[in-house]
Amino acid sequence: MNVTSHKEGPWLDDAAGRLIRPYTVSGGRTKPSTTLDLLSMVMATGSIPQAHMGPEHSLALGLCDGPTSVAEIAAHLRLPAVVTKVLLSDLVDCGALTARAPRFHANPTDRSLLEAVLDGLRQRL
Repeated sequence: MNVTSHKEGPWLDDAAGRLIRPYTVSGGRTKPSTTLDLLSMVMATGSIPQAHMGPEHSLALGLCDGPTSVAEIAAHLRLPAVVTKVLLSDLVDCGALTARAPRFHANPTDRSLLEAVLDGLRQRL
């Protein structure tokens, strides 16, 4: 069994996949206390959480040096979006992150936005 380091992802095994269930990561919670959608942007405030947070919280916070979307953080953490939203809302609640809704919220099907997303995906693949 080859378990990856924390730098590569939270407790992953090459053959078995994730070793800790997402339910455990979020403490069984399925609803974030902060309203976030996949395109919400979060960013670290520089404040260190006073309460003890799990390793996934630390990993998520480390990904937020600049404005980063919830979807991107979920992908990096290899967690379902709902679990990522719970983790991020914990960090917002303790003041470690700020969150803002996407700017195009009035027209989420704007063609130029969709083309920009497609171009970004093509660059990553």
